[in-house]
Amino acid sequence: MISITDAQINTWLATLLWPLARILGLIMIAPVIGHGSVPARIRIGLGVFITLVIAPALPPLPEISVASPAGFFILIMQVLIGVAMGLVMRLAFSAVEMAGEIIGLQMGLGFASFFDPQSASNINTLSSFLGLLAALAFLAINGHLLLLGTLVDSFTALPVSSNPLPGQSMFAIAQAGSIIFSHGVLLALPLIAILLMTNLALAILNRSAPQLNIFAIGFPITLGVGLVAFDLSLPYLAGQTTTLFEHVFDAIQQTVRLLARL
Repeated sequence: MISITDAQINTWLATLLWPLARILGLIMIAPVIGHGSVPARIRIGLGVFITLVIAPALPPLPEISVASPAGFFILIMQVLIGVAMGLVMRLAFSAVEMAGEIIGLQMGLGFASFFDPQSASNINTLSSFLGLLAALAFLAINGHLLLLGTLVDSFTALPVSSNPLPGQSMFAIAQAGSIIFSHGVLLALPLIAILLMTNLALAILNRSAPQLNIFAIGFPITLGVGLVAFDLSLPYLAGQTTTLFEHVFDAIQQTVRLLARL
């Protein structure tokens, strides 16, 4: 007769639930994988599959009951670790979309916006296009595999334990956000400079020939120059986006190292 003890059941549950909490925390908020168009059952199934694959290679887990208050505390911490890693990755896409917002406003496309269910806000068409471009670049460099690899490595650098998270971790995420959004400004800077010179030229034209209806000719000129400049700057944007993702993965690893200082 096969007998199963409470200790064995607790070990099995801990081996599944605690790593699964960290993995789902990242999957639910990470870009591309955690997009709102991906069904929740697919994301949960992916999380369970990754957990079952990596479970045999995980470091020893703390001998604490999953149903105890300490076990629930560990579960919450694993969710926070996964969310922190996914949030840093999400900031990169937010920086790219912010660059699209800035460029769109300078081009006069601020009115061409629609509701985005992912961010629950209105975004303009150029911001949406840059977001899709960033997603394609992310997949082209196998960013989703690098992100999952970083997640798996985090279980070695930051094993599951009952120790509380250090306060420096939140500062690390805020610092990573400042660096990432500075890259978003760099993405928009060339087009901002071109559109600024276009607006200055229109202002000089308005002063030289007041009889011209500058509002009637200014919008198509600004829009046309912006679209041509945007088309010419796409190679620069692609390279800068790849550099942005490299900085993001460095920021995720730095966040994990700070979290590991328990």
